[in-house]
Amino acid sequence: MFFDTGFGLLRVIVITLCAYAILIVVLRAAGKRALAKLNAFDLVVTVALGSTLATVLLSKDVALTEGALAFAMLAGLQYAVARASIRWGWFRDAVRAEPRLLVEDGIARREAMAAERVTRDEIDAALRQQGIGRIADAAAVVLETDGSLSVIAASAGRAGELDALESVAR
Repeated sequence: MFFDTGFGLLRVIVITLCAYAILIVVLRAAGKRALAKLNAFDLVVTVALGSTLATVLLSKDVALTEGALAFAMLAGLQYAVARASIRWGWFRDAVRAEPRLLVEDGIARREAMAAERVTRDEIDAALRQQGIGRIADAAAVVLETDGSLSVIAASAGRAGELDALESVAR
């Protein structure tokens, strides 16, 4: 009931140690971006790496070398997509979301919020996390490409004057 055989437990221990070491090597080779949450694609790759690791550890049908190849392929594809995104704007637009301005100079942009399916409660929570008690005290709230909300206080200036907002869709 608790386990089939001692061999099965030993297999999990050995495969876990080996797969973990291989994953560390692949992640170090892939660089910091491999586990970053810069955009939806990066998140999907991170989840896929975890799912692959779980499958390699627990499924007798997947050999360690197959799992290692899957780790390397996921990291390699993420690298290729990142490089292509840097090189070709059309490709970047196809695989990455664009940040969106949801609050501008203390005024909620209701159309943008509706289009992005963000509620006023979520905006308020982001403001509170930054120690801002009134929406009027926010120069900008931006829905970032990774789904997080960034808040810029009104003390930083008006939204139209902030160069950090140049790449943000209005």
